[in-house]
Amino acid sequence: MFLHALATAVPSARFTQAECWEITQRSGVRERLHRRSRLILQSILRGDHGIATRHFAVPQIERVFDLTSDELNAAFRSEAPKLAGRALAAALEQTAVRPADLDALLICTCTGYLCPGLTSYVAEQLGLRTDAFLQDLVGLGCGAAIPTLRAASHVLAAHPNATVACVAVEICSTAFYLDDDPGVLISACLFSDGAAATVWRATPGPTALRCFGFDTVHVPADRDKLRFEQHDGKLRNLLDRSVPELAASAVGRLWQQRGARPVSQVVAHPGGRDVLAALAPVVAPYSLDASARVLRDFGNMSSPSVLFALEETLKTAAHGADGDFWLVSFGAGFSAHSCRIGT
Repeated sequence: MFLHALATAVPSARFTQAECWEITQRSGVRERLHRRSRLILQSILRGDHGIATRHFAVPQIERVFDLTSDELNAAFRSEAPKLAGRALAAALEQTAVRPADLDALLICTCTGYLCPGLTSYVAEQLGLRTDAFLQDLVGLGCGAAIPTLRAASHVLAAHPNATVACVAVEICSTAFYLDDDPGVLISACLFSDGAAATVWRATPGPTALRCFGFDTVHVPADRDKLRFEQHDGKLRNLLDRSVPELAASAVGRLWQQRGARPVSQVVAHPGGRDVLAALAPVVAPYSLDASARVLRDFGNMSSPSVLFALEETLKTAAHGADGDFWLVSFGAGFSAHSCRIGT
């Protein structure tokens, strides 16, 4: 399938890590944390851990750790469709495609749950036809963007004349939780909100770039090292200290079985500074600078992040005869997914 458009969106509210530290200082949750936990927050938010700024969609972010589960769910229901719709509208503006021309809309997310899913809200918001195929993918975590593209390729294989849009959107701020677990603390310092939208057809687009060569690996034995659980109706992220090594191992397996076609750029999900450091030797000598820039400017947005990194790569690296872009994402499961963008 061929890429016709790629666009991203983030909430307007932007915070430096130092400002996030000040928010925690003023929050009542600070008094509920042990001194060691407060020192962890201070070390990450006031130190250099690869993130400069993050964007949050939850109104009154200063109260985020005191919001009830009902308030967090309401914020997701309000903000996720708006952010996804902004990204998709921006992608459609890059093409001659109108919302009514879309035959299918696929949206992935893991930071909130709606039934009907986000596709129903975005389809109404943008004015898709009532017979457009809608599919929501949930539970795939940070790695979800590439499996969503794989699902879109199946739609196009069955319907070669279709126009398909994919959106990855996460409102991580509606899944913020804070207690004395180090993984929970680190999660609150890394994650942020964003959306990325792509438009696909079975015929070449402006760049003639196509997406193909999908691959995946999942390791259920490591499921509890990175997943959401629920506490008091809220999502609580389990983040084991071994995640950078798990990511490197899973990505390494995909890298080893990537095939003989040459690669010109590696485009990786920027899970965090330590994750990128663990991935670097696996894909050496290829640079992960685009992923590092996305992490610096936006934090870890979960599933949209790899598409932000692709957008950043396309700004600075012209695709040519020297090889494909090799995209890789990873997350809950423990799972990892890859594909190629090339001609």
